[in-house]
Amino acid sequence: MNYKEFLEYIYERHSGNVKLGLERMLSILAAMGEPNLHLPGIHVGGTNGKGSTCAMLETLCRAHGQKTGLNTSPHLVDYRERLRVNGVNIDTENLIRIYQKWESIFQKYEASFFEITTAMAFYYFLEQDVDTAIFEVGLGGRLDGTNPFAAEVAAITSISFDHLKSLGNTIKKIAWEKAGIIKTGQEVVLGELPEEAYDVIESVCQERSAIISRFGREFLVKNINLREDGTEFDYKDENVTWEKLFVNLIGEHQAHNAGVAIRTFRKMMQKRSKTVDEGQVRDALKNTLWLGRMQILQKEPLLLIDGAHNEEGISALVKNLQKIYTGRRIIFVLAILRDKNLEKMVNAVCTVADKLIISKNKSTRAAEIEEQVQYAEKYGADYETARDVVSGCRRAIALAGCNDVVIISGSLYTISEILAEPEFGENI
Repeated sequence: MNYKEFLEYIYERHSGNVKLGLERMLSILAAMGEPNLHLPGIHVGGTNGKGSTCAMLETLCRAHGQKTGLNTSPHLVDYRERLRVNGVNIDTENLIRIYQKWESIFQKYEASFFEITTAMAFYYFLEQDVDTAIFEVGLGGRLDGTNPFAAEVAAITSISFDHLKSLGNTIKKIAWEKAGIIKTGQEVVLGELPEEAYDVIESVCQERSAIISRFGREFLVKNINLREDGTEFDYKDENVTWEKLFVNLIGEHQAHNAGVAIRTFRKMMQKRSKTVDEGQVRDALKNTLWLGRMQILQKEPLLLIDGAHNEEGISALVKNLQKIYTGRRIIFVLAILRDKNLEKMVNAVCTVADKLIISKNKSTRAAEIEEQVQYAEKYGADYETARDVVSGCRRAIALAGCNDVVIISGSLYTISEILAEPEFGENI
């Protein structure tokens, strides 16, 4: 089996097996020897900001000499992005070896694509003897395939409306699902959440004797300064005040994600009776790279991609664009998934887009162009359509002057199609 055959097989054979619940995952992990119970590390949940927070945690750990395993989803260009050790994607040989070793177990339990990937990550990271494993929750938490991870610290970055059919249509219901990752006696770090979400999660933590660090109470970030190359901020908790930290990711929300990452890392190190070095924290944040989050691909015209994929994410993106690129013409290429709140997302984009190009990505969940157009017309956008994301990006660049800003967003699937095109590669 080569890599192409592996991808074809895992997509064709296992993509249709999606089913929320832990029975299959627990059976698979039991057959593997329960690697999930023998890995030290961090579990990260939340609606938005999980991936960026995981990326910062990885660099914080590595800056302090730790060997890391990072499991995130979805991938943007290469499936192997989902399993990486010390910042390096798993190689094809190890990927196929591990899959074939456990293939009969995956088939026996009719495992889903996500369950297979997560199980392989648990096994690979234990096999690689990592010092810290970092797992990003896929969907929700309570029934997610990453739930069996016996992490030292759990973090919940944010809570807003997304995946309503699976997680519920109220903040309280969503918070309860997200809180499902919390284990008895665990350290739990909470980002800036709605008050009703705090109420639910703090109740769960009390039931499970988990110890909370809450944004704005046990730690905070302030004096946030957005720059075209990243974000500057101050971090403070009960023991340290670090001024003018700089993270190599753009946006006010990234300062908040960084605060969660720092607090989570400090709590893990405290549990291990290890010290945290301020200089290494500063270096780690400066060197954090995470594809598709306000990522600049070229400068004239300025071409950015952002993986905002729900109303909270789009709202944060619009806010950042308004702050950073005041007075500059913005051309927005948009392609959203149909199970999102199309009206609110398109409405938010219309507040900042001088020109809107509406397209459709290749996902089977993609919203039709006409579905998005109706809201562009409702909110008075100057818009046109493009048959696909790549042609939409080309059209936007053709329309843009040297001082204009072109932004492609609406879904991680949308920006992955741009990243896969060499013509839009980093040309700075």
